[in-house]
Amino acid sequence: MSVRTVLHQADISRALTRIAHEILESNRGADGLVLLGIPTRGVTLGHRLGTLISEIAQVSVPVGSLDVTLFRDDLAKHPTRSPQPTEIPAGGIDGKTVVLVDDVLFSGRSIRAALDAIQSIGRPSAVRLAILVDRGHRELPIRPDFVGKNIPSARTERVNVRLFETDGAEEVTIGE
Repeated sequence: MSVRTVLHQADISRALTRIAHEILESNRGADGLVLLGIPTRGVTLGHRLGTLISEIAQVSVPVGSLDVTLFRDDLAKHPTRSPQPTEIPAGGIDGKTVVLVDDVLFSGRSIRAALDAIQSIGRPSAVRLAILVDRGHRELPIRPDFVGKNIPSARTERVNVRLFETDGAEEVTIGE
């Protein structure tokens, strides 16, 4: 089984810094921004982006988490992890620009579930999508607004994101 590293720690850091700048540019600043990470690694990435945006814009950006487990349409087919907590920042999401943050975009089903989850919580003015790795193979018409790296892959390959906070290492690998 061949596994190759496609992003190292420095690559991930650069990608997140670029995404933070793109989010600020797209939103014309940090006003009204809320970042919601999708567990597990999307939450970590969301917090990192929140820190970067706060450093760049010199203003605190609310960061929370959005568990989508119970909103998935493929629960019967795929065993899933137990639900994680959803933590919406104190100001809520109504009228805000919500940026969903996840590690890998593949079929689009997690993001579709996230859109349903958001709808059950409130009504943002806009929802954007920030992804560290876009590997293609969409099953739904979902496209990220902010991408760290496009990594073409075969459907049979697996893209693994490892982050210090959750895995003790920092890399993105691809393999069979």
